[in-house]
Amino acid sequence: MNTEISYAIMYLEINIIAVLVVGIIRYKTMGLSRMVAQRNFAMALDSMNLFFLSDTFYVMMKCGVLPYFRGAALACKELYFLMTAVMCFFWFVYFEYMQDSPFVKNRRRVLLSSLLVWIMAILLVVNIFTGILFYIDEEGIYHRGSLFVVQYLLSYIYVFVSCTRALIGVFQKSKFMKRRMLVTLALFPVPPAIAGLIQFFHPELPLACVALSIDVLIMYLNWLDQMISIDPLTRLNNRKQLVYLYEAWQEDLQEESYLYLMIIDANKFKGINDTYGHIEGDAALVRIADALVLSCKNFHGRTNIARYGGDEFVILADVESPELVDALQVKIKKTLGEMNRAAQSPYELTVSIGMARAEKGIALKELMEKADEEMYQQKKLTQK
Repeated sequence: MNTEISYAIMYLEINIIAVLVVGIIRYKTMGLSRMVAQRNFAMALDSMNLFFLSDTFYVMMKCGVLPYFRGAALACKELYFLMTAVMCFFWFVYFEYMQDSPFVKNRRRVLLSSLLVWIMAILLVVNIFTGILFYIDEEGIYHRGSLFVVQYLLSYIYVFVSCTRALIGVFQKSKFMKRRMLVTLALFPVPPAIAGLIQFFHPELPLACVALSIDVLIMYLNWLDQMISIDPLTRLNNRKQLVYLYEAWQEDLQEESYLYLMIIDANKFKGINDTYGHIEGDAALVRIADALVLSCKNFHGRTNIARYGGDEFVILADVESPELVDALQVKIKKTLGEMNRAAQSPYELTVSIGMARAEKGIALKELMEKADEEMYQQKKLTQK
C-alpha cells in the first residue's frame, strides 16, 4: 500500500469519527428543533458535517481512493469554504441566543448579519472563473489565490465577535449566574483556532475536523448539564443548581452585602391535590413559578429562583437594602393573587414566605433552617 493511500485511509477514519460524533449529537437534539436556539445549533451541526464530508471527498480524490475529476475536486473545495462561513454564522447566532442577547430578538438584524455569508458565496462563484481565493491546476495541484486569507476573515469574524462578548460577560456582575456557560462559549474557538493555525501551514494534517467535533461534544455536554439543572415542570433551576449558585455567590460575598434567601411555600397545597387532582396541582405550581419570575422581573438587585422540591421554592436575592426584600415579598403575594384570579381558579392560591440573611461562611442548610422558621410562623397565621 503506497503512502498516499495510507494517508487517505487515516484521513478517512479520523473524519468518519468526527462525522459520527456530530451526527449522534444532531440526532439526540432533533426533538428540540422547535426551540429557536436549538434550531441554530442543529443548522451549525448540519453545515459542519457538510464541511467534514466535502473535505473528506476532496482528499479521497486527491489520493486516488476515488476517481479524480478536477471539477468535482473544485466543487468539494468550494463547498468546504462555503460551509465554513455558514457554520460560523449559525454558531454566532446560537451563541447570541445562549447569552440572551437582544440582538437576536430583532430578526432584521440577524438577517443583516448573514451578509458575510452572502459575500463569501459571491466570492466563491467569482473564484471559479478567476482563482482569486484558490484554484486547482490541470495537474490536479491545489494552489492558494491572492485573496485566500479573506475566506478565513469572513468566516471567523462571527465566532470572534460572540466569543469576545462572552469573555466580557464573564467579568460582568450582572451575568454572574451564567458565568460557567459564558466561559464555555468564550473558550469555544481555542481548539479549532490552534488546529486551524497548524493546518494553515500544514494542510495535510486533518486537525480541524477533530478539534471541531471535540468542541461540539463539549457544548453538548454543557447543554446536558444545564438540562439536568432545570426543573422539568416549572422550568426554574432545581435544587442542584441552587446549591451551586449559593456556593458561587458565597465566594463573592462581602460584609456589606445583603444576600437573602427566601423560602416560598404554597398554603394548603395538599387540599388542592386531593380536591382537584394532581394535574391541577401541577398547574398551581407552575402559576406560583410564573408569579415568582414576574415579581423578580425588573427587580432592583440580582435574583435566582429555584424549585427546591414539592411545593417549596427558593429565591436568592442580592440587594442593596433589606427593605427591597420586604417589598419583593409583598409583590410576590400580590402578583400570585392577580394571576390566580385571572386564571379563574376554583381555589385560593397563596404562599407563606420566610427569609434569612446570608453571612460569610454560613452553610445553605443552616440558612434554609433560619428561613424555614420564619416561613412556618407565617403559615400558622394562615391556618387560623
